[in-house]
Amino acid sequence: MLSQTHKSEISNRKSEISSVFAYLEKPSMVDYPRHFAAVFFISGCGFTCGFCHNAALMGKKQAGLSLEKLEAACTKFKKDWVNGVVITGGEPTCGNDLVELLRFFKEKFGFAVKLDTNGSNPQRLAECLPLVDYVAMDIKCGLSAYPEFVGFADIGKIQRSIDLIRTEAKDYEFRTTIIETVHTDEQMDEIRNAVKGSKRYAMQAFIPRDELPGEKYRTLPRTTAARLHELKDRMASCADEILLRGA
Repeated sequence: MLSQTHKSEISNRKSEISSVFAYLEKPSMVDYPRHFAAVFFISGCGFTCGFCHNAALMGKKQAGLSLEKLEAACTKFKKDWVNGVVITGGEPTCGNDLVELLRFFKEKFGFAVKLDTNGSNPQRLAECLPLVDYVAMDIKCGLSAYPEFVGFADIGKIQRSIDLIRTEAKDYEFRTTIIETVHTDEQMDEIRNAVKGSKRYAMQAFIPRDELPGEKYRTLPRTTAARLHELKDRMASCADEILLRGA
């Protein structure tokens, strides 16, 4: 039988607050290739992307869910045939407990794990990769434009994350949301050089929304299928597989 002290330790552990801010109530069939996945969100991000579709998770970290609530959610997902989880944000590497969360999802529930990242924290990314089954890193623009476009000046970290994923990740993709007024041929050539030699590169359509944090992005046109297909040819040499989403 468990001692009273041990029971108390377990109870206290379950009351600990995780970095997980929220999760989708229904599993997703589109966020993790070949998996029926639960999607968990971690708040906080050092970028200031005006086109971010998760603007509520930008900026400072917010209070997360207790491990008890997280465990209850995972137990339910497991019963619903979920076989993978997506950890997204915000920026997941802002979470100090990210490695512990990865172990929680994998060792306690046996989930395959996909990690979304902007590549701003290569040191923590390196700690996480042995526990991650699939990585999706956003390449926002050509690296030289990061300071102006997303408010992040240390572009060396972005390239280090790209190189780390290419050499250490079990499976991965790099991806860019294409905004036609931003992603010129010159910008795309710079991206191509940054990710050249990769396994997989995806381009997805930009979709304007009223709640985007940058007002100027709310009225921009949706990316055309013609531009995506044109860029597919242009980017063909950067990866073994080129994917289009929203075309």
